[in-house]
Amino acid sequence: MAANTTFDRSTHVKVQYQGRTFELPTGLFINNTFVPSIAGKKFATHDPASGKVLCEVYEAFKEDVDVAVAAAHKGFEVWSAYEPRQRAVIINRFADLMEKNLNLLAEIESMDNGKPVTLATAVDLNGTINCYRYQAGWADKHLDGKVVDIGSADRFAYTRAEPYGVCGLIVPWNFPLNIAAWKLAPALAMGNAVVLKTSEKTPLSMLKICELIVEAGFPPGVVNVLSGYGPTAGDAIARHMEISKVSFTGSTATGRKILIAAAESNLKKVSLELGGKSPSIVFDDADMDRAVAAAVMGFTFNQGQVCCGGTRLFVQEGIYDAFVAKLRGAVAALQVGHGFEATSHMGPLVDKLQFDRVLSYIKHGQDEGATLLHGGSQVGKEGYLVEPTVFTDVKDDMKIAREEIFGPVVVVMKFKTVEEVVRRANDTPYGLAASVHTKSLKTAHQVAHKLQAGTVWVNTHNMVEVQTPFGGYKQSGVGRENGEYALREYTQIKAVLMDL
Repeated sequence: MAANTTFDRSTHVKVQYQGRTFELPTGLFINNTFVPSIAGKKFATHDPASGKVLCEVYEAFKEDVDVAVAAAHKGFEVWSAYEPRQRAVIINRFADLMEKNLNLLAEIESMDNGKPVTLATAVDLNGTINCYRYQAGWADKHLDGKVVDIGSADRFAYTRAEPYGVCGLIVPWNFPLNIAAWKLAPALAMGNAVVLKTSEKTPLSMLKICELIVEAGFPPGVVNVLSGYGPTAGDAIARHMEISKVSFTGSTATGRKILIAAAESNLKKVSLELGGKSPSIVFDDADMDRAVAAAVMGFTFNQGQVCCGGTRLFVQEGIYDAFVAKLRGAVAALQVGHGFEATSHMGPLVDKLQFDRVLSYIKHGQDEGATLLHGGSQVGKEGYLVEPTVFTDVKDDMKIAREEIFGPVVVVMKFKTVEEVVRRANDTPYGLAASVHTKSLKTAHQVAHKLQAGTVWVNTHNMVEVQTPFGGYKQSGVGRENGEYALREYTQIKAVLMDL
């Protein structure tokens, strides 16, 4: 991999895992090379399947953020001067290199995150590659300049879209490469330079593709990647006076902190993709087998560590009993195991903190009086594997029905009418996504319009495409990822008026 790169590999380490040897970068990626952090401090990243340390990576602090931002400003001067078609060529070359190394990158993603390699390949890597290619295509098309008629033969006016300059990107651990691409691809296509902070839980895959950043031909300083923690490196990015835009994906609580930091510093532009407690609504006339499959995907995909997961499952009373029986059977058939096992539908949760959090919610649900229909326990004796868990007899005000669990836990609730279920579905501080399952186009259309969510799926769940915008209503975020809409998050509009 990356045979043509010439950077210093002194911070690389070799990791033995599942009979394979992986050569992994551990340094901070600044100015197209890997370097130790200024403080020289490291932190460990763990194997979710065993809880054991995989390796240690260098930890970034404020001083490192300052160095990366300075490099990004120099990189921006070069990158923004490229013709848009030149930027598109380099971004596409980067995507091609990722495709060439797809299997390796999927294994690293699985090793550090826990998700099955099959999932990492089909969803994470393919989605990531598609995202870079899609946004590269906009580089020389979304110029967005318009001539504005101001009603005078002696005056002339037009607008142009310009990049912000240096953008700070803070990405989560559940889809490390994929969600990074949602931010990085449009930012680069529009001519920005970036300082990207990975999650401290999953730094390895993003560091590995930095080798490909160099090989693809990005100028030094255009892409800088830091490993570190939110309260230190993340806060330094959010508050940095020389960063003009920050994009964050993560919890709603942290999103609030990002907004405060931006307000207290330079009022930088902020976009946020935050938490969710998405409803999945199954009507009496739904194709039951199809709806069951969508419901299972809705809460077990990526071990339930999905912000838009369908974790509140509303089933109309006419089919409730039959639906719940089929759901239980489908969930019981799922295989939970090591991410490198081809038969695994689900892998372990990302770390012990998340493992303990999910189990505590399961216990709380039982204590509140909900019926544990299936699951609820650890799988095996090591690592962070949890059974897919189904609760019934759940009331809307129970903690497991109100709060984002971020694990493979679903609550199933009965409803009678359209008006009732729309009211209950919208009774949440979140508004990221929802799904409607019915054979009636009229029902699907009308309910989709009434649901307070940034995305509404019909007869499916968790279908995310790079061409369509993704983002939330209410406390699920500000701004949009993906599609042409994402480009607006990384450009600002200038009006030019001339007196001829």
